[in-house]
Amino acid sequence: MENPFTKIDRPLKEVPKELKAKVMSDIAMAKLIMELAALFSYNIGHVIETVISKRDKK
Repeated sequence: MENPFTKIDRPLKEVPKELKAKVMSDIAMAKLIMELAALFSYNIGHVIETVISKRDKK
């Protein structure tokens, strides 16, 4: 079995442009989905903090 750590010192290989574009597109789509999910979901920490602070004032 070949030792994978022997490849660490070698220079990096160039990635094909099509693959790089696909990966960047997938990352952008994942980021968009995460931002949309955050937009339409509740921030539970903020909700709990608001409820507790309103209870303390009463």
